[in-house]
Amino acid sequence: MSRRFVEQFRDGDSFDEVYLITDKQLRSNRNGNPYIQVELRDRTGGIQARLWNAGEGLFKTFDNGDFAQVEGKVQLFQGALQVILNTIERLDAGKVETRDFLPQTEHEIPKLFERLRAFLLKMNAPALRALAECFLMDDAFVRGFTTCPAGVKLHHAYVGGLLEHTVTMMDIAERLLPFYPGTDRDLVIMGLFLHDAGKVRELTYTRAFGYTDEGQLIGHISLGYEMLVEKAAKVPELLGEAFPRDLMMRLKHMILSHHGTLEYGSPKVPMTPEAMLLHSIDSLDTRQHMVLRDIREDRNNATAWTPYNPTLQRRFYKGGANGDLYSGGGEAYD
Repeated sequence: MSRRFVEQFRDGDSFDEVYLITDKQLRSNRNGNPYIQVELRDRTGGIQARLWNAGEGLFKTFDNGDFAQVEGKVQLFQGALQVILNTIERLDAGKVETRDFLPQTEHEIPKLFERLRAFLLKMNAPALRALAECFLMDDAFVRGFTTCPAGVKLHHAYVGGLLEHTVTMMDIAERLLPFYPGTDRDLVIMGLFLHDAGKVRELTYTRAFGYTDEGQLIGHISLGYEMLVEKAAKVPELLGEAFPRDLMMRLKHMILSHHGTLEYGSPKVPMTPEAMLLHSIDSLDTRQHMVLRDIREDRNNATAWTPYNPTLQRRFYKGGANGDLYSGGGEAYD
């Protein structure tokens, strides 16, 4: 019997199925009565769920990253689908087909990785090629980089998401760079590779996506900075000379400034052409991915608008009452 995936949920559906538990919280309603709130996830997405009148005893029987048999009903609330649970019971992970629960990139990871290698080894600067090789020779880093999501929820939140995000950005850069002579291609490509490399250590991604202790305490920007320093120290073994100081300073700056503004977590704002382009491409790919994902994954066909996106602070128009971009109504423009 095939399982019921989250993407198949519709208003009014009842179900009894196994899901991955994330974002577990014990809350109280207006009357002070406790209830449990969780996110139910599988490889197709996630949905918020609540179990009313459930206290600390049940709350302690399962944890984030556990699998649970849950029974409940889907309902539409304030324009978004949610689940009201009747029961939740933890299951042994050995009884679960785990590949059903972690979302995967739609691309073939080996092919994405070969494209990444091709971009890096095409760089002309010997020092940057040697630095890239120091990363590529690290099997543990490569396993992490090709598996890690680019985020827990916001964008490219699936196995292989970091690799896909990075290669897409490199593809965008190749098309934009001819318009901006004076911007160093090699620096841009290397900066794109390094900008989120710290997420390999910031995130957990073997079962549920989350944060490591050092990810919580330090964050991927600082971790990526550390990883650059560590690998650059090995460059003399390949190159026979130290990694150039000015090149190192520029790469450090690109990592530290790639979020663009201080309020978004960058210790510095972009102050080189390469850092500006890196931030612009990162913002473009991240935000466009979020927009298209919200439209694609919205299961409420009764409205032409997606639920409110708190990160981008807006809803998105799906095109028509049934989400059809070209559904009728109105006059055509010549």
